[in-house]
This record gives sequence, C-alpha cells and structure tokens, in this order.
Amino acid sequence: MEKYKSFQLLAERVNSRILIKSLYYLLAIMLVIFFLPWTQNIRSNAKVTSLQPSQRPQTIHSIIAGRIEKWYVQEGQFVKQGDTILFISEVKAEYLDPNLIENTDQQLKSKEFAVKSYMEKIKSTDVQIDAIINSRKLKLEQAENKLIQAKLKVQNDSVKLSASIINNKIAKEQLIRMEELYKEGLKSLTDLEARKLKFQETQAKVISDETVLISSKNEILNAKLELQSINADFRDKIAKSESDKFATLSNMYDAEAVVSKLQNQFVNYSIRSGMYYILAPQDGYITQAIQSGIGETIKEGAEIVSIMPADYELAIEMFVNPMDIPLLEKGQHVQVQFDGWPSVIFSGWPGISYGTYGGKIVAIDNFINESGKYRVLVSHDKNYPNWPKELRLGAGASAMSLLKEVPIWYELWRQVNGFPPDYYKNQTSDIKLKKGTDDKK
Repeated sequence: MEKYKSFQLLAERVNSRILIKSLYYLLAIMLVIFFLPWTQNIRSNAKVTSLQPSQRPQTIHSIIAGRIEKWYVQEGQFVKQGDTILFISEVKAEYLDPNLIENTDQQLKSKEFAVKSYMEKIKSTDVQIDAIINSRKLKLEQAENKLIQAKLKVQNDSVKLSASIINNKIAKEQLIRMEELYKEGLKSLTDLEARKLKFQETQAKVISDETVLISSKNEILNAKLELQSINADFRDKIAKSESDKFATLSNMYDAEAVVSKLQNQFVNYSIRSGMYYILAPQDGYITQAIQSGIGETIKEGAEIVSIMPADYELAIEMFVNPMDIPLLEKGQHVQVQFDGWPSVIFSGWPGISYGTYGGKIVAIDNFINESGKYRVLVSHDKNYPNWPKELRLGAGASAMSLLKEVPIWYELWRQVNGFPPDYYKNQTSDIKLKKGTDDKK
C-alpha cells in the first residue's frame, strides 16, 4: 500500500450514496427511454430534380450536319420558345445548290405536265379504239349484207339455170318432133332449121346461166373472205391501239413514280432549309454552349447547347436499397433535408425535427439502376410548407421515409440483428376488405 500510490488513492476513496442513487436514476431513465416510441425510417441520399420530364435540363441537338455561321444567344441568357439560338449553313455537296428548292419545283412541274400529257394521250387512244370498233361494226354489217346479196343472187341464178335447162329440154323435144314431122313432109326445112336454132339458143342459155351461177357462188366466197379480212384487219388495228395505250400507261406510271419521288425530295428540301436555324424548344435559360466558335462543323445529332426550362415543379429522386423498397408505396410521406438549409433532425422523432420539408412519393422505379438501388421520385406534400424557392435542380438532399412506430429497445434489437424495418401498411383494412370480398363471392 505504501509502495504504490494508486492503492493509496483507493484507500482514501469514500463510498457515497449519492453516486449509487445517481446510477439508479440513470438506469431508470434508460429503462424509460427504452420504452419510448421510435419512428422507424429509411434514410437515403437524394438530389433535386423536376417532376415533369419536359421540365428537366435538356440539350438541343442539330438534326442535320452543318457549319456554324452565327450565334444569337450567350450563356445565361433567357430565351423564349421559338427564339433563334444559332444559324448553320450546309456542308453536304448534294444540298449546296442555292436554288435547289426552285429547281426541284420546276422538275416537279415538268413531270406533272408529262403525266397530264400521257393521260390525254390515253384518252385519245381510247377514243380511237372506240372509233375503230364502231367502224368494224359498220364494215362487218356491210360485208354481211353483201354476203346475203350474193346468196340471194345464187338462188336467183339457180332458178334461172333451172328454167334454162327446162327450156333446153323442151326445145330438144320440139326439135325431135319437128324432125319427125319434116320426115313425114308435114313441116318445111325452114321450120326445122328454125327449131334447131332455137334449140342451140336454149343450150347457150343453159351454159350462160351456169357461168353466171358459178360467178355468183364465187361472190359468196369473196364475201366470206372479205368478212374474215375485215375482222383480221380491225383486230390488228385495235391490238396496235391497245399496245400504244398500254405503252403510254407504262410511261405515265413511270412519270408518276418520278413525280412522287420529286414531291418527296421537294418536301424534304423545304423542311431541311428550315433546319438551318436552331430554335429554342421552350422558355428557359441557356446554361452551356457545348459547340462554340464560328465556322465549326457539327455532325447530325450533335449536342449544341444545354437549356434549363424557366418553369419547373421541383421534386427529388431518392435511391433506396432493394431490401427497403417493399416498404414504400405511392402517396407515402417523406421528410426531406436540403443541402445548404440548416436543420436539426431527430430521425426517430420527426415531430421535433427542425428545418425539414414534407414530401410524398409519386413514382417508384420497377428496375434497379447501375449502383444497385431503386430510384423513388418524391414531390412536395401540399399539407406541409413550400419548399425553398432558391432550390436549383441537381442540388443535394437527404430523404427520410417514415415507417412504423416501435419502442426504442425494439429498434436497437432490430439494428443489432440487422433486421429490416417493420412492414407498417394497414393490415387490418386489408383483412376487412378481403373478408368483404370473400363474403360477396
């Protein structure tokens, strides 16, 4: 005891009941604290964004390739929708003609006139075909009438030939009787010679009528040949006219295809000429000129400037671990702390926190991001004070999603064991709803 000073100090120490009572009070306070309510929560990092995608910062691209000729704005300047940001000129060889639109329009009008000419030619060909058909009809009627006449003439000549044959037969019989009478001396030689002459005349008449009949039959054959010739001739004429018509139709369709192509080119050239002026898509502020200088060449789809919309509705996007995502749902309340705004936060007692703002969940992503977390979009809760007007998109924030109230000892036990927060959804209402649905069934 005398050798070591520490033992001497212990020997001089006086036990005090005050210290013991203080320890008891401290233990009682800790026991009370352990049974105090604690609001479970999910804390996550967040950043300020806008609620609508159209209100978020965006970059303006050039649809066509070109060369920067003139800037009309500068960084930080406010622009209205439709204001000109810059002017670019053409760099592609096929569009360098200053009169490209006028020349294309002239070609288009020429081809349209050619199409009209082909259409008129087709109409004329149709009229010509109709005229040929009508002419063929008349010619055929004329040839058929001629054939009928030839047939009637054959009948007439056949009757004449029959009469001549009968006359010739009668003359022959009369000649035989005359010869007998002459032999008997009843008729003179003159009468006999006259009868012979009459017989020869009837023979000649028969031969003449046969010749005429053969000629009439030849006329029938000629009329039939003429009918066939008329049909063949007019078929050739109609076929030639239809061939000309189809050739004209083919040319017209080719011309119409060229017209459609030229119309497409004319519209494309007209639209392209309007793309030389890059316009502001909405009211906002020019934040950064990505392309700069005069004479710089830009490619199709290249980013030119970034613009921040003037009007936007603030929101935050918080990133939650997959283990906590089942505990969140749309409309759930969230406490938000913004970077740069002083706050005193008691995560377990949100009611006594200071400097936080209210929000509610409006969207929860269904897929995980590259960092292995889910994105949750939170907007302002109208039941709480407005968010600071000085907030800017991209600012940092911290979000705290409030869950179920539990004793502090339970929360400590949960944290030590690494258990997730309790599922605080109103299970009673779900059970009642389910029971009512089952009863209806």
